[in-house]
Amino acid sequence: MENKLAIIIVNWKQYQLTTKCLFSVYKSKFKDFEIVLVDNESNTEKLKNLIKNFKKIKVFQNETNLGFGAANNQGINYAIQNNFKYVMLLNNDTEVDENFIDPLINKINKNNLIGAVQPLIMNYNNKNSIWSAGGYINKFFGYTSTNKNSNENLKLDWITGCCMLLKTDLIKKVGLIDENFFAYYEDVDWSLRIKDLGYSLNLVNTSLVYHYGSKSSENSSFEGSLSPKVHYLNFKNHLYLFRKHNDKFNSTGFIIYQLIKLFFYSIYFILRFRFNKLRIIYKGLNDGLKLEIK
Repeated sequence: MENKLAIIIVNWKQYQLTTKCLFSVYKSKFKDFEIVLVDNESNTEKLKNLIKNFKKIKVFQNETNLGFGAANNQGINYAIQNNFKYVMLLNNDTEVDENFIDPLINKINKNNLIGAVQPLIMNYNNKNSIWSAGGYINKFFGYTSTNKNSNENLKLDWITGCCMLLKTDLIKKVGLIDENFFAYYEDVDWSLRIKDLGYSLNLVNTSLVYHYGSKSSENSSFEGSLSPKVHYLNFKNHLYLFRKHNDKFNSTGFIIYQLIKLFFYSIYFILRFRFNKLRIIYKGLNDGLKLEIK
C-alpha cells in the first residue's frame, strides 16, 4: 500500500475522549490507515468497550503509564516493522476534520526536504481560535512559544506532538522519541533533531484538528488545577532540552531566564502554601541536571 499510514494514539485513563477521537478519525475520507492505540496504565474492561466499535486497530496494553514518548515509540516501532510509509502522532483529546489527512500527505510529498508537517490545530470550544500552528524558540533565553498565525510560509522551529506526520524513512534516520522526557518538550527535541538533518518543519493550514485541552495534566486538589508532576516535568525537561541542544542557545540568557522562572514559581507556591509543588520543581531541576543525555 503506497500511502499506508499508521495513526498512533496514546490513551491514559481517558476512554471517553479517545472514543470521540477515534470516531472522528474513522470518518476521514482518506482510508488507507491503521490505528495504533497504546493504552497506558490500561483498564482491560474499559479498553474492550472502546475497541469493540472499531476495525483496523492495533492495541498495545501497558500495565503502567510509560509516558508519551515511550508509548508513541511502541507504535512507531510497529509501523516500521510493518512497512508503513507514514507515521502520525495524534493526541487522544482531539477531533479531526474528515479531510485532514490528504493535505498533510500531499505537503510532505511536495519536497524531499520537508521532514514533518502538522495541521492547523484549533481550540475545540472556540473553533475560530488557533491552539497551535507550530512553534518558535527564543534562542537567547531558551524558552518555547506557540505560533498562532496560520500562514504556511512561516519558518517554524518546532511542531507539536499533538498532531504531526512524518515518513518512517526519516524516523530511521533521526531516531525515536527521546523517552527521557516522559512528557512535554519531546516534540521540541524531535523537531530540532529533524532540523539538524537539514529538513524543514511545515504547517498545513488546510488540514484541521480540534483540540480539547490537556486533560491528563489536570489535578483537583488544594494544590491547584495542574498536577505537581506537570511542574516537575516542565523544569526537568526544559533543562534537559537545553543540555541536549546547548549549541543552539545562549547559556547566559538561559540561566537568567531559569533563575527568574524559579524565583517567581517559588514565591507563588510559598504564598499559596503549595509546598509539594515547591519541593518538586527543585527536584525537577536536580533531575534535569543529572539525567544522562541520549
